[in-house]
Amino acid sequence: MTSKQFASRFEPNPAARTAELRDAILADPGFGNHFTDHMFLAEWTPATGWADARVVPYGPLMLDPATAVLHYAQEIFEGLKAYVHADGSVWLFRPEANAARMQRSAHRLALPELPVDWFLGSVRALIEADRDWVPAGGEKSLYLRPFMFASEVFLGVRPSQHVTYSVIASPAGAYFAGGVQAVSIWLSADYSRAGAGGTGAAKCGGNYAASLLPQQEAADHGCAQVAFLDSTEHKWVEELGGMNLYFVQSDGSIVTPALSGSILEGVTRDSIMAIARDLGHEVVERRVSIDEWRNGTSDGTITEVFACGTAAVVTPVASLKWDGGEAVSGDGEAGKVTTDIRSALVDIQYGRAADRHGWMTQVLPG
Repeated sequence: MTSKQFASRFEPNPAARTAELRDAILADPGFGNHFTDHMFLAEWTPATGWADARVVPYGPLMLDPATAVLHYAQEIFEGLKAYVHADGSVWLFRPEANAARMQRSAHRLALPELPVDWFLGSVRALIEADRDWVPAGGEKSLYLRPFMFASEVFLGVRPSQHVTYSVIASPAGAYFAGGVQAVSIWLSADYSRAGAGGTGAAKCGGNYAASLLPQQEAADHGCAQVAFLDSTEHKWVEELGGMNLYFVQSDGSIVTPALSGSILEGVTRDSIMAIARDLGHEVVERRVSIDEWRNGTSDGTITEVFACGTAAVVTPVASLKWDGGEAVSGDGEAGKVTTDIRSALVDIQYGRAADRHGWMTQVLPG
């Protein structure tokens, strides 16, 4: 199904914001605060498969109190961005990778897998409907949130026989409005993000819900994020509440925790490995112990630490804190390797550098 076929079922929003109000929002959108005038919807049942695709006015979803997702959390989501290039064209960064990950998440949560062409077509259709909401300038972008949930009205514990898929969009400003800032990370001693055989490798809301209490604990200790260890030995570094981790070694190599089944395979994570190699770094995926992190920053074996994700792209880590101690990364500021990798990735996304990996997909011409 193409975006044009989706657009043939287009219902314009009679209450769309005026150009003046939209421009005021786009001048300082923040992140996740405002939403465009339309959304994409489709439904699935065993009898029809995926059907009833349409672009409709953005608005509330009417859910029966017995809707399955409210009781059993059978849902998944994705996150990707649309970027305006210098000529006014609009591009997506690796949307096929997001589509493939959504299929993996759907399989793990016993949800129907959305075909890749449906994923790409739905995102394109929404961008085409709300083209004027894609902000330009600086590091602004249009954040897209495809999601899927169990919408059957039924309280039995089994996979839902009715599923709703939607895409909404939110204009986003630069994550670091005053320039990239290094942040402190709190080490969670009492909680794990996910366990062996669990849903850690799926992008589902339950994983993020489980991180909120330790994230609050991190904030109470003046930290921006929380780091989780494995749930079995409590010694192996996994990821942050919503970002993957990288460790720059004194020999110039870069290490990231190997995927274990409980770590989310980030699209940005994978992209950074390719970019780091382009810049001449050896990249190693292996287990990293918490003692290696602590001792490495102390003896200089680890010179920089950074995290990555769709929203912030790359976030330098100033220090790791725990009850009774702190390990500072380098001089506590963003390091050269971190900033070079971030700049290289952002330049590709905004069309300022050659896309040698074929990651960018044009949605609209300039």
